[in-house]
This record gives sequence, structure tokens and C-alpha cells, in this order.
Amino acid sequence: MSEGGAPIKRAYGVHLLTASGAVFAMLAMIAAVAGDWAVMYLWLVAALVVDGIDGPLARRYDVGRNASNIDGVLLDLIIDYLTYVFIPAYALFASGYLPMGLDWAVLVGIVFFSALYFAGDWMKTPDKSFLGFPGCWNMVVLVVFAVSPPVWITVLVIVVLSVAMFLSVRFVHPVRTKRWRWVTLPMAMLWVICAAASAWVNFAAWPLVETGLVVSSLYLLGAGPVQQVMER
Repeated sequence: MSEGGAPIKRAYGVHLLTASGAVFAMLAMIAAVAGDWAVMYLWLVAALVVDGIDGPLARRYDVGRNASNIDGVLLDLIIDYLTYVFIPAYALFASGYLPMGLDWAVLVGIVFFSALYFAGDWMKTPDKSFLGFPGCWNMVVLVVFAVSPPVWITVLVIVVLSVAMFLSVRFVHPVRTKRWRWVTLPMAMLWVICAAASAWVNFAAWPLVETGLVVSSLYLLGAGPVQQVMER
């Protein structure tokens, strides 16, 4: 392999890594259709790990210049919509957790409003945070499966976060937001570890794992708004 061709091969390798998320999405969907929510979430956590590392690699190997005939941003958005929105929304609908009628309202609301958000040009802020809730329904639904809160709390959270997608409320990016990164990265890693552990035991995890999920989720949801308040 010539030294001159190495950057191009590495850049295309990043695209291949990103595209592997589509395979994880399909495996997750197959498990979801079978009603195997634990296996579904193990695949979604794998997709989430890929999504967390392909961005830094894409910037390191400058895929926009070295592999420009594949739109990495578009590829990432397609896979994110499947793994963050579409499959978790189906799982929440098909699990029987929500009462009839409300399940359809939540399903349609999540996929409809998230599609608009993902197509919006306001998604990122200058500090690389998200403007509006970034449609991370995979994280929300996993916590619901793991903790089993009362239905009214879940519905309230979904309504608030759906509205927050279109408000000027900032949410930290676990990797790219520099402010408080020394806390955000460990919290994101804690969430991934607890999520995988919870799914591994079919959502019958120890209270410590559930606590880790709730604490890390609250931090990832609340850090951005707190930063905004502090700036003002």
C-alpha cells in the first residue's frame, strides 16, 4: 500500500464503519419484530458505539476531502434515524407498555416530529452541541424498558422532549461539546455500559445499574440547558 493512497483507504474505511450501523439496525429490527427487546437493544448499543467513534475518525482522516463521493453526513443521518428513532419507536409501540390509542399517538408523534428535526438546518450550535433535543429516543426507550416508570411519566417525558426538539434549548454532544467534556464523556460511557448490562440480563438489572442509567441520562439531558442558564 503506497503512503499516498493510505489516507484515501482510511477515509473509505470510516465510511464502511459508519455503514455497519445499518447492519446493526437491521439485526435490531429483526429482534424487535420477534419481540426480543433485550437482543434488539444489544444491537442498538453496538450501533451507538459505532456512531460515537466514526465521527472523530471521519474528522481525523478528512473523509470530506479523501472520500468525497460518499456523503458521510447523509449516511450517518440515515442510520441515526433508524437506530435512534424508527426502531425504538416501534419497540415502545409493540411492547404493550402503552395503552391502546396512546401507543399509536406516541408512535406517530415520535417518527413524525423526529423526521422534521433530522431534516432541520438548525441541529448544531457553534460549540458543537445540539440545538433542540436530538431525537435520541433509543436512550429514552431503553431507560423505560429498564426502569419501567409509570406510563404517565413516560408520556410526559416524550411530550416534553418532542416539543424540545424545536426549542432553542441546547443539549450536549457526548464527544464534540468541549465544555464539561471531562464529565460528559465518562457519563456517556457509563450510560453505554449500564445500557448494555441491562439489556444483557433482559432488563432485570441490579438497582445500581438502573441508578447509573437514570443518573447518566439526567446528566446528558440536563447539562446543555444548565450551561445555557450559566451563560446568561
